[in-house]
Amino acid sequence: MNPQNVARDRLVRLTDLPNIGEAIAGDLRLIGIREPRQLEGRTAEEMYLDLCRVTGKRQDPCVLDVFMSLQHFMEGGEPLPWWHFTAKRKQRSLPAGGKGT
Repeated sequence: MNPQNVARDRLVRLTDLPNIGEAIAGDLRLIGIREPRQLEGRTAEEMYLDLCRVTGKRQDPCVLDVFMSLQHFMEGGEPLPWWHFTAKRKQRSLPAGGKGT
């Protein structure tokens, strides 16, 4: 969902979350996340590594940006576009399993 349209009091489906469309919702389901509350306590890196492991391939680094936006939001931050997190991700190396950028 577009971050501007997110309402914390209406988080029922994964696609109710900022930056989550059907494709990323499907990726989240692959790692066992089926509803927004299951994101609580999960880190972006953990979710990214889980997705790399489950799919058997390195995911696009932008997926980590999306997961960073989710972690930020679930920790009480405002809903921001996923690309807001790109510079922060580039300042650190990708987790093992997400080799290179």
